[in-house]
Amino acid sequence: MLDPATGYTGYTSYSYLEPGTDYREFKLAPELGRVPAYQGLSLTDPQRDRVNRLLTDHIVISLHDHPSVFPENIRETVDYNRTARHHTGYAGLARSGMTAVFDNMMDGTCCVTSQMGWKWTDVIADIGMRLSDLAHQDYLVKVERLADIHHAHETGRMGLVVATEAATMIENELDRLDMLYGFGVRQMGIAYSEANTLGSGLKERSDGGLTYFGEKAVRRMNKLGVAIDVSHSGDRTSLDVIAASTKPIFITHAGSRTVWPTNRMKPDEVIRACAERGGVIGLEAAPHTTLSPAHPRHNLESVMDHFVHCVELVGIDHVAFGPDTLFGDHVGLHDTFAAHLSIAEAHGHVDHPRVPYVDGLENPAECYWNIVSWLVSHDYSDDEITKVLGGNILRVLEEVWH
Repeated sequence: MLDPATGYTGYTSYSYLEPGTDYREFKLAPELGRVPAYQGLSLTDPQRDRVNRLLTDHIVISLHDHPSVFPENIRETVDYNRTARHHTGYAGLARSGMTAVFDNMMDGTCCVTSQMGWKWTDVIADIGMRLSDLAHQDYLVKVERLADIHHAHETGRMGLVVATEAATMIENELDRLDMLYGFGVRQMGIAYSEANTLGSGLKERSDGGLTYFGEKAVRRMNKLGVAIDVSHSGDRTSLDVIAASTKPIFITHAGSRTVWPTNRMKPDEVIRACAERGGVIGLEAAPHTTLSPAHPRHNLESVMDHFVHCVELVGIDHVAFGPDTLFGDHVGLHDTFAAHLSIAEAHGHVDHPRVPYVDGLENPAECYWNIVSWLVSHDYSDDEITKVLGGNILRVLEEVWH
């Protein structure tokens, strides 16, 4: 049945196949209502109307998410990932208010044939399987150019940008960047925590910076039109990438180390350098990342403390949101893949309360209603809100995707 408000027809992933016969079936987490709705904001009726208008009339882009549906029993995720058949949360996305989402696929948990992830064949299997499902439905539009985002907005649908958090799988094969571009990848990280042939990740004891091969890779991504991300790269590597790129780059999902002193956050020096070259930082909301002294129990307010700091640091034109959420138990996923995701090295040992989920930013369906509600209730102007919702990202993409 068509939802006239969103254009969503009710399609579910791989419904053109027979579960149990064509693929192994898992009981998946609910896309809506898995946790209680956020109660931290109280809006007047005019404010609610304004939030609805902002989400409806303007382009809203998540710079970083994983809008897949995970098993209800999160401990089954390894077996689920081995099938290479992640289910996209269509129903949740249709409720999200987003115009487009940068979907980072399985990334560091891509363990189709290898226990360690980031293998070329596994990444291709992950992307290929998801795109096969995408090709069987009409609600999500595969985004390969800016016109696709505008088309999704004009037709009441939603765009999906294929992205990866690292370039580890290209190994020393520069032309693999071209192949990934051909498959539709339009944004790519340099390193995911562990060092690779391009540069250093944020978990390493020392950061050797961008390698000579990494410089070649940056130049190739610039020529191809692939947006570059340094969220999980080391500090020196991040600065080297910013200097080497002829185009603005993204920090798609992070926060400020000044606000919360862990490796997973970026030092203000890197955030400033990114902004000075025209780039944008997206504010992260994965569990136990963007905490703050004022709100050490991770929730929407913690994340917005990083937002306020970054706006004060580099200005409203260089800040956006990359919530890094998914449909399922994100805390349990971190526990299951702690070694793959370098949780201990990235998050450090700063004492803080542990939460079962990030209240207000738990999944892709709820993030942008709550973000915009916070911005409206804190008296940000329509112009400021539309910039951080998508305008700043579009400005960078206009230059990068050429």
